[in-house]
Amino acid sequence: MGSTTLDVSRAELGLVVMYLNKAEARDKLCRAIQYGSKFLSDGQPGTAQNVEKSTSLARKVFRLFKFVNDLHGLISPVPKGTPLPLVLLGKSKNALLSTFLFLDQIVWLGRSGIYKNKERAELLGRISLFCWMGSSVCTTLVEIGEIGRLSISMKKIEKGLKNGNKYQDEKYHAKLKESNERSLALIKAAMDIVVAAGLLQLDPKKITPRVTGVFGFITSLISCYQLLPTRPKIKAP
Repeated sequence: MGSTTLDVSRAELGLVVMYLNKAEARDKLCRAIQYGSKFLSDGQPGTAQNVEKSTSLARKVFRLFKFVNDLHGLISPVPKGTPLPLVLLGKSKNALLSTFLFLDQIVWLGRSGIYKNKERAELLGRISLFCWMGSSVCTTLVEIGEIGRLSISMKKIEKGLKNGNKYQDEKYHAKLKESNERSLALIKAAMDIVVAAGLLQLDPKKITPRVTGVFGFITSLISCYQLLPTRPKIKAP
């Protein structure tokens, strides 16, 4: 009994270590702190706003050269059978996100005092946020399209099973799992559009700093959840 408890504790602690070793996971945890502070500050000067600004600057270090990931996705082949509109939307998302991450590095250089042209750095910062918003719109449309394709596939599997239990079918279960994952990604992408609009102050009366903060905090938690490692199975004694 004691050995089993120790094995479980060791496995759980190993998962935590594995999770925190990911730069992406640390970035999303910092993002949650950033937007949580934005919600608390509501755009007013004080401790919460200072935490938001310092965390935002710190996060940019985690994203150095990260634009290469989406650049690689841009030139990578797509799965066979993917409709052309979804292919174009996916590639547009990669291009926009890669541009956002590249320009974000210049913003970091400007805020760190390395790049001296502050006006140009601020302009590039706004352009980068528009790119991020565009990539979120593309992601939203891609996820809607993919969820629709999965729904059609699941209905075909149901018809083929006739009187069988669809939840016991491996193919159906895999499709259902993917559909749930894509639904979560859809919610996150749609909420990120609001966050981007808030940061750009496109509608400051409706999308206040507090609204931006709560939406950003929720999408950060979703990102943290998506990065959770798979739990290993502990063998029974």
